[in-house]
Amino acid sequence: MLTSRPLGNSLDRMFTLNRVFDQAFAGAPTSRSWVPAMDVAERGDAYVVHTELPGVSPDQVELSFEQNVLSIRGTKPASFDVASDGELRLFAAERVSGTFERSVRLPEFVDADRIEATFVNGLLTITVPKAEAAKPRRIELKSAK
Repeated sequence: MLTSRPLGNSLDRMFTLNRVFDQAFAGAPTSRSWVPAMDVAERGDAYVVHTELPGVSPDQVELSFEQNVLSIRGTKPASFDVASDGELRLFAAERVSGTFERSVRLPEFVDADRIEATFVNGLLTITVPKAEAAKPRRIELKSAK
């Protein structure tokens, strides 16, 4: 005997199946890996690192510098919190959340004690000053007497 289900019930099953496949092959929507975009530039006096961290607050970011490797770690919160929002049915989950980490190795001659970081409108800017030994200098030519 052939039975029919209401269209809404079939769509619910389809979305549930899609969610199961998403979780199985890409991880849960809140645990997919996220790699923030990063630019690294060299100025005459410093290296400048820009990292885009939309939706992340400064207290969720940790910076470290060890053996000339600058590391940025943190957590991007999920858009929805099941604990406070209750049960949800997601129709699309494209925004990635979870932990992230980016690292960049810088040249040897930097002044690690003077590294500065600012965070404005989701853009993290880290300035790593060059050590005096790495800065270009002019060498005076002496003439023979």
